[in-house]
Amino acid sequence: MKYTNYLIKSGILLLAVFAVTQVIAQNALVQTKYTADPAPMVYNDTVYLYTTHDEDDSQGFKMLDWLLYTSTDMVNWTDHGAVASLKNFEWVTKDNGAWAQQVVERNGKFYMYCSIHGQGIGVLVSDSPYGPFKDPINKPLVWQKEHWYDIDPTILIDDDGQAYMYWGNPNVYYVKLNEDMISYSGDIVQLDQKTQHYQEGPWVYKRNNHYYMAFASTCCPEGLGYAMSDNATGPWTTKGYIMKPTPRTRGNHPGIIDYKGKSYVFGLSYDLMHKETFKHHERRSSMAAPMYYNADGTIKEVPYWTETVLEQIESFNPYRRVEAETIAWGYGLKTEKMPDGRICVTNIDNNESLCVKGVNFGKGAKLFKAIAACNTDGAYIEIRIDSTTGPLIGNLPIKRTGAMDKFEEMSCLINDAKGVHDLYFCFKSTAQKDNLFFFDSWEFK
Repeated sequence: MKYTNYLIKSGILLLAVFAVTQVIAQNALVQTKYTADPAPMVYNDTVYLYTTHDEDDSQGFKMLDWLLYTSTDMVNWTDHGAVASLKNFEWVTKDNGAWAQQVVERNGKFYMYCSIHGQGIGVLVSDSPYGPFKDPINKPLVWQKEHWYDIDPTILIDDDGQAYMYWGNPNVYYVKLNEDMISYSGDIVQLDQKTQHYQEGPWVYKRNNHYYMAFASTCCPEGLGYAMSDNATGPWTTKGYIMKPTPRTRGNHPGIIDYKGKSYVFGLSYDLMHKETFKHHERRSSMAAPMYYNADGTIKEVPYWTETVLEQIESFNPYRRVEAETIAWGYGLKTEKMPDGRICVTNIDNNESLCVKGVNFGKGAKLFKAIAACNTDGAYIEIRIDSTTGPLIGNLPIKRTGAMDKFEEMSCLINDAKGVHDLYFCFKSTAQKDNLFFFDSWEFK
């Protein structure tokens, strides 16, 4: 009887672990890289998500560049690679420390404020949200050399046009930015009284005449707290938690937007790393969840990420060229920039898959085209809907192109692809098991 009970309990535990894994798999926004400090920006009907980047071999903080992902539906994210790195700042003497950033648009230009751990906060500017970003002042915008508190910048442009930059751990500082957004007037101001539970990572914004300061709460673990004010310069009143601290995570960093009639909070988890190890490393993943306001402007508490549902807010159009690095879920895959500048899905192994959610095939697709590079025989893509074992709508042989940097178009017929379905590319091979091919783009006809 004891043995039977043990088996029952073990079975329940395994089912629970499997269920958690499945939920995790639907919530980490990016799986091909470790991303942290998510800083969303809404521009021209698109969410631009700028993140820091924990290297795959990070134990502590190993961060060299800043990445960009975009989405119009909140679940399928396109990887645009690194849009800036420490190398953009000629005055930076360190080869590590590309910490939290935020990008804002003003007067048709895009300003990226970057914390470089131990060397202050720099600013980059571009004519496009995709970059290239360049350093217009060739020096730190802010650097209080007497301490290492100058991290985690956030920008508010008030209704009167005055822009503010806030930052700091464990204190909050701010300056009034000039209209050029690359200089400031007056002194650096430290808030006399920091808000309760404040640790780092402020995110300041204005909504319906309320000023909000969200932040990572006192470590460790860090939750997401917030304060409100009637003025951009305070005083700030602590209101509580957006997301309470939990032993399931360690660090955090908020980003908050309104998009297509809904509100979202972004932050961090270590859940993706925990699919491989529970030994602590700084290998974080950007997360997002819907967020709701009360009638008085206060924020309703959000459960932990894996206990929320991030719904797709519009269907995905497959009848256009789609970059293969547009992914809802693709654990085990990687993305890399090729010598010619294109970004591809790489590290494709036998029996791995890539999911694009909510694809609207309409009245039916007849043809599938893909661009790939392959230096072996036997690789192919099973094109399925609804799941990795769902209906097979096409089978694309990946032909040998002669080299992994020689890309060619390939195509196959499609059957019974109608309506809205989750789309799965299931990667297979009759020959080798690893590194089958590089996947550049696809489209249905």
